[in-house]
Amino acid sequence: MKKTNNTKRTKFIFVTGGVLSSLGKGLASAAIGALLESRGLTVTFQKLDPYINVDPGTMNPFQHGEVYVTDDGAETDLDMGHYERYTNAVMAQKNNYTSGRIYYSVIQKERRGEYLGGTVQVIPHITDEIKAAVRQLDGTVDVAIIEIGGTVGDIEGLPFIEAIRQLRGDLGREYTLFIHLTLVPYIKTAGEVKTKPTQHSVRELRADGIQPDILVCRTEVPLESSLKDKIALFCNVPKDAVITAIDVDTIYELPLHLHKEGLDTKILELLNIWTGQPNITQWEKLVHNIQNPKNEVTIAITGKYVDLTESYKSLHEALVHGGLANGTKVNLTYISAEDLESKNVANLLDSCDGILVPGGFGVRGVEGKIKAINYARLNKIPFFGICLGMQLAVVEFTRDMLGLAKANSIEMDEKTPDPVIYLIKEWYDYRTQEIQHRDQDSDLGGTLRLGAYPCLLKEGTNAYKAYQADEISERHRHRFEFNNDYRQRLEEKGLVISGTSPDNNLVEIIEIEDHPWFLGCQFHPEFKSKPMKPHPLFRDFISAALKHKER
Repeated sequence: MKKTNNTKRTKFIFVTGGVLSSLGKGLASAAIGALLESRGLTVTFQKLDPYINVDPGTMNPFQHGEVYVTDDGAETDLDMGHYERYTNAVMAQKNNYTSGRIYYSVIQKERRGEYLGGTVQVIPHITDEIKAAVRQLDGTVDVAIIEIGGTVGDIEGLPFIEAIRQLRGDLGREYTLFIHLTLVPYIKTAGEVKTKPTQHSVRELRADGIQPDILVCRTEVPLESSLKDKIALFCNVPKDAVITAIDVDTIYELPLHLHKEGLDTKILELLNIWTGQPNITQWEKLVHNIQNPKNEVTIAITGKYVDLTESYKSLHEALVHGGLANGTKVNLTYISAEDLESKNVANLLDSCDGILVPGGFGVRGVEGKIKAINYARLNKIPFFGICLGMQLAVVEFTRDMLGLAKANSIEMDEKTPDPVIYLIKEWYDYRTQEIQHRDQDSDLGGTLRLGAYPCLLKEGTNAYKAYQADEISERHRHRFEFNNDYRQRLEEKGLVISGTSPDNNLVEIIEIEDHPWFLGCQFHPEFKSKPMKPHPLFRDFISAALKHKER
């Protein structure tokens, strides 16, 4: 990792979290980025995660939420999605590092003899590697926002805290800023707001050598002036550096609220940056549209991670964006695919205006998803299948229209006589301009078809109508592909191949004739949707759901 030769110096904001996890560091960081962009500054982000996994690609979504994929094929933390949705920053491999990735790099250097026989230690070798990961962003933008995952006090996070402590000495005070997100709980039975958890969290951080410059206090109720005085006194920060981060109705209110609290002004003051007043009109308009919808639809999402909606974070937001494009509030009903296997499908899906089957891995709940797809197809309900959802739509269509009752994906049944979805052994990677090779013995991590791939669209199809383009680029994360041996027979029965790779070898989008809106895609369009720029497929899916409701 080399520091850029650009003469521009980047200023760094380090965001840490205390008391407990899932306070919203990612959203707070994204909102800060949005406010700085609204003042004309360029921003980027980096997430430093303390877990030992090299990346989250092999982690269960129940443990870590969704895996977000970048254009360059990095499998990253879901906070990357917040960063891209709130700002113009484009995330890549260099924007997400884990302890596993850092240690792996250091161990490789040790094996190559780069440390000249020295004893390899956490300090300086691990911390230097972390610092190098951060400093590669220097010179690329005006401000880089670095989020430290986990909670202050966690043993695995100590090398990251130590690294950013050292960076203040390396870069100087005008180029570094420490923001600490903490919890100020409201005890309902006592009717009191308690500052003690924040005091303890800041004490823990100071024991590690870092005095926070700004405190962002997550709370259910507004912090009174006297409480801010108390927090400022005990945590050794100015009162105007104690920021209330009250719970909001929609996450897109957060930039407006933090601006009202003066957070962006305080950041610019401490980093000695001059800008004009922020232009936050688009955020005000966005929140107004969210709060004042003209219509309402209900979308059923049938998956196997429905008990933890963080597993579908980008999907949820993309549907909200699709609703915004149609002036419509989107109500989401998460239905367990396993329930669909044993219960009456019509009872669960009849009240929905659209059905979406998202991506996923493994056999659990698959037959339930196929039942949902069959119900959507036969009852002319708008259907959107993403990744596995598209593959299962092909399986369902093959079984019903070709009469091949045992057709399946070999992911679900290795011995199926009709593998309409199969494991592709090689394909052309347009990004690296190399042939990629895989087989059933390949490692699970990082071996899928990952990142942005081009797709050519067929005129006259729903996909073409949505994109209004001949060629698109979308992000992928899957291992199995449409089997072209069945392509002609399926097309003869009414399956429409509306998107393919430029060499026509990989089927990217399928549709069905004589259906209001039935579309499946191999890629994950949710990763490229933004509140200010809803993805065209989600926009048109919600539009179709609205028309279905009116019918």
